[in-house]
Amino acid sequence: MSKEEKFTLLVGDNPFHGISHLSQEKARARDNIITSTEYAAKLIMISHENGADGFMFSVSETTLSILRRIREMQVGLSLYALVPYAYEYVRIATYMGGITGLAKRIAKQIVTSGNMRAIAIGLKGVVRTDPIDLMKTYLVYEINRIKSSAGKQAKIGSVLLHEIITDMALGLNLDWLFKSYVDFVSKLGIRPGFQTRNFHYLVSKFRGWDINFNKITIAAPFNRVGFQMNPSRMDCEKALADLPESEVLAISILAAGYLKPPEAINYIRNLPNLSGAVVGVSKEHHARQTFKLLRENLV
Repeated sequence: MSKEEKFTLLVGDNPFHGISHLSQEKARARDNIITSTEYAAKLIMISHENGADGFMFSVSETTLSILRRIREMQVGLSLYALVPYAYEYVRIATYMGGITGLAKRIAKQIVTSGNMRAIAIGLKGVVRTDPIDLMKTYLVYEINRIKSSAGKQAKIGSVLLHEIITDMALGLNLDWLFKSYVDFVSKLGIRPGFQTRNFHYLVSKFRGWDINFNKITIAAPFNRVGFQMNPSRMDCEKALADLPESEVLAISILAAGYLKPPEAINYIRNLPNLSGAVVGVSKEHHARQTFKLLRENLV
């Protein structure tokens, strides 16, 4: 970890969706209050007061409502958005009759949003059957939703492609998707990014495709026990050591609660080339203690 640049600390949104990557039992055991907009916004504010710089979130009605509440508090945060929120779209597709029903639902939302740029790009994509234009339509729509909810005081640090899409596209060698994504999001004046559970593989592929690491953000798991670090902790650490030019954010640093913050910090602080870390919190005292500890030891 470089001491020359500020280490970014972000609040993660998994607890606000009732998600635990360690077990469903743990997720169900959490108090329902954590999914309340008011309480989630309060946790983010407490985290911010104790050292957090911003918020990393999947774009959903839940997180957009949290952004609107934070906006009312007139606090400017650095926002790192993940698109699409795959879990929500799977749920919608289930009760809307599959992919066709989901596509109609999204198209209707884009039209009713009144975003003329998204509508125009979308129509062109439909006419030409062009997946790149359809992707651009979706991105313009989602970014507009973020800006409308967060207000002018918020800064979008990056818009990252969700790990489900990133890792699937990596497996299918869709270099055109990654290059188009980087190019279009950059032209919107936003830093493009990618979330992945296959950090070593992504770095290798991007080098082969000549994707400029200086221009992108990567969010990937890094923790002492190698949780979600594929194919291995050693391979991911080696890829990170060879990547001084990118903004890399460590996620899953607590291994879904398996590790305590001091254990996570002792590991993270010795990794080279990390730019920040993302941590989810579900209780007020966790927010205070965790981010205070991170700020004191990682900056």
